[in-house]
Amino acid sequence: MATTELRYCLRPTTLLPTNGIVKTTADEITGGAHTDIEKARAIYDWIVDNTFRDPKTRGCGVGDIRFMLESRDLGGKCADLNALFVGLARAAGLPARDVYGIRVGKSELGYKSLGTSSENVTKAQHCRAEVYLTAYGWVPVDPADVRKVVLEEPPGNRAMSDDMVRKARTRLFGSWEMNWIAYNMAQDVALPGSSGAPIGFLMYPQAETADGRLDCLDPDNFKYEITSKEV
Repeated sequence: MATTELRYCLRPTTLLPTNGIVKTTADEITGGAHTDIEKARAIYDWIVDNTFRDPKTRGCGVGDIRFMLESRDLGGKCADLNALFVGLARAAGLPARDVYGIRVGKSELGYKSLGTSSENVTKAQHCRAEVYLTAYGWVPVDPADVRKVVLEEPPGNRAMSDDMVRKARTRLFGSWEMNWIAYNMAQDVALPGSSGAPIGFLMYPQAETADGRLDCLDPDNFKYEITSKEV
């Protein structure tokens, strides 16, 4: 792996600072860890144990991790919780990156909450994360989906000791189910031809009119539709 790429995945961004409370929190979480895999696992477990999926969050969330830590409001969705993993990992010296994409099919592992229920996937955007571990390369993780299983897997509000939650927690450190496609790993994106400010990440359709940028988290009024079909 090129050193320049790893350095790039250690950098701070607008939504993912690596100093201040982010650095302090990362140091506290990884204080007893010695190897990179121990540090990554400690951060993953901390997020699974201390955050929650907030159904009121619009879209997938905005991923402002400094605000989350300073306010102690550790609720959100995938772009919040997995961004928190990436930011804490970078602050702990582990190259990490968000991967922005969309779910395109049902889960074959039996998780109704981790797949699509129809060909209409307009609201199925999903952000995942990867961390670089020396012995393995880029390793997938998804603590946000563990919290999604806790909240949404029927009948809902499952306990952390629930067997389905424990299986998801084990599987989602080191692997993903690939009923999902990746778009990009871009952050602080300056949209071509845009008069607006850069966006934190690119996972939703973006559009602007003479009146300004449309609300990408409002697909009903923005009027776009995304469908997927197995071929």
